[in-house]
Amino acid sequence: MDKIVAKIGKTLIACMLALSFLPAASAAGANRTPAQSLDPEKINDPLLVDVVGPKSRGPAVLRAQVLLDRARFSPGEIDGVFGSNVEKAINAFQQANGLAVSGRVDLDTWTALNRDTTPVLAAYTITAADVAGPFLPIPSDIVEKAKLLAMGYVSPLELLGEKFHASPTLLKRLNAGKNFALEGTDLVVPNVADNPPLPKGAKVVVSKSTSTVALVGADGRTIAQFPASMGSEHDPLPLGNWKILGVAKNPVFHYNPELFWDANPTHTKAKIPPGPNNPVGVAWIDLSKKNYGIHGTPEPSFIGKTQSHGCIRLTNWDAAALSKAVGPGTPAILQE
Repeated sequence: MDKIVAKIGKTLIACMLALSFLPAASAAGANRTPAQSLDPEKINDPLLVDVVGPKSRGPAVLRAQVLLDRARFSPGEIDGVFGSNVEKAINAFQQANGLAVSGRVDLDTWTALNRDTTPVLAAYTITAADVAGPFLPIPSDIVEKAKLLAMGYVSPLELLGEKFHASPTLLKRLNAGKNFALEGTDLVVPNVADNPPLPKGAKVVVSKSTSTVALVGADGRTIAQFPASMGSEHDPLPLGNWKILGVAKNPVFHYNPELFWDANPTHTKAKIPPGPNNPVGVAWIDLSKKNYGIHGTPEPSFIGKTQSHGCIRLTNWDAAALSKAVGPGTPAILQE
C-alpha cells in the first residue's frame, strides 16, 4: 500500500484539476424545459413513466437517475437533469438488459428499471457525524492546499451530496428551507446510500469513445459502468492492455510542478493531505502503465465534461465502489 501511495507522488501524468470546462453544456441547458416541482410522492410512483430524453428534467429524470445508480449504471451526480452521463448510463443499462439501445428511457426501459421496487427517495435525519466537521474552505492554489491538515468537506451540504450521490442544488430543491448544518433535521434524499458492494470483476474496460469505465464479469457481462473524464491533447489516454497493481484508500498526493505541463512556474513541491477534496479524491487504483491510475475527484459535477492530466477520473463514490471490486492482477483494458 505504501508503494502505491508513493507512486502517486511520482506520477508523471497525474490527474488533479480539470483542464477545461465546457460552457456549451451550460448553454445547452438554456434550451431545456423549465424545472418542474420535485414532489417526492410523484417521484416514488412506479406509474411515472414519462419518456426521458434530451431536454428532459424533473421528476421522471430524477427517478431514472436513482434507479440507474442502484442498477450500478452510474449517471454520475444525480441532479434531475438529462445530460450526457445519463444517456451513457441508459445505453449501457439497455444493452445489459437486452433492450433496444436508444439512450432514452422508454416504456420497455421503465419496465426493466421498475423491477427495483424500493422507494427512489427516502427520509434521512442529519446525524451528529454529518455536522461534526471540521468544515473549512479549500484554497485554489495547490501549494496552499498543502498547508491544510486534511482535505475535508467544505460544508455539511457537500458531505451529504456525496453520501447520496446528489448535487447540492438538488438536495436544496428537495428540502427547501431546511438547515443542512443542524443535527436532527429531517431530509428527503436519493435512496442510494445502502447500495450493496459490487461483486469482484474479471476486468475493467476504459472506453475513450464513450468516456466510461466498465467493470466486467467473468461471463463477459457488464457488472457496473461509470462516467469518467480521461486524458487530453497534452496527456492522451494510454490505450492498451494493462493490469491493476493495487488500491490506495484516501491517498496523500505528492505534487511536483516539474511533472505538469501547465504548472504555475512559482510552485514548489507539496504534499497534499488526504480527504474527499484531495486532487485524486478518496481512492487511487494503480495501473501497470507507469504513472497512470483510476481515481476520484473533488468535483463530481465535472465528470465526463472535462479533460484530465491523463488519468481516469470518476466521482468519489464511483471510485470507492470500483476500488472494492478490483485488486492486484485485475486486467485493465484501455481502448478507443
